[in-house]
Amino acid sequence: MRHCTYLNPLVLLSLLLVASMLPTTNAFIQKIERDFQALTRKVTAHHILLPKSKEVALALKQRIRNKISPPKDSDIPPMYIVDAFSAAAKKYSRDEETAVRGGLLGTLVKQGYCRARELDQACFQVPLGEICGPIESDYGYHLLLVVERTNCKKLDGQYTNIIRGVDGTSKVFVGDASEEEAKQMFQLVVQQVGFWFGVTFAGGVVAEVAAKAANVVDTLPWE
Repeated sequence: MRHCTYLNPLVLLSLLLVASMLPTTNAFIQKIERDFQALTRKVTAHHILLPKSKEVALALKQRIRNKISPPKDSDIPPMYIVDAFSAAAKKYSRDEETAVRGGLLGTLVKQGYCRARELDQACFQVPLGEICGPIESDYGYHLLLVVERTNCKKLDGQYTNIIRGVDGTSKVFVGDASEEEAKQMFQLVVQQVGFWFGVTFAGGVVAEVAAKAANVVDTLPWE
């Protein structure tokens, strides 16, 4: 005659507890990944600071665009977007510190680098490779051009920066393979850490419940 073996209710409860931990572990891993990306985002950007006149800022923005894409009936040759923006920054920007660098705020700098909070936030919100603004701050109005940005896949997709095309004037969007490899490695490490953390914690819970079921200990920690 065969004997049927039934799981002790406390052991069954422990197994259900372990199963319920899995979604929490995944959410924990995803939170770590989001925090890691936020802390490691970097940007290379140029800006032009203008007096508090939105009309002046919009007029200069259109003038730069005309330099990049001249009217069809014009004899003026097109300019590469970074060249046109940098030239305008040197001539018109009221930020003397960055104007001499063509409006360059910094190369691959972290969020929080810019003194103007509105400009700093915009560096990680505006489209890559587009002349954006005017952005108002306590300093005046800013025109902004982001030429490189890392860890902003939701905003930039597979691309991280713009480069000069083979014709010398067009812009080309390119990606950074090393960034994707680093992200994949980070995900693997976090998943492994999260897995073993969950296994270790769950193993301890199962052991305590099993000990209770076998009357090895009098009470469980949560009793």
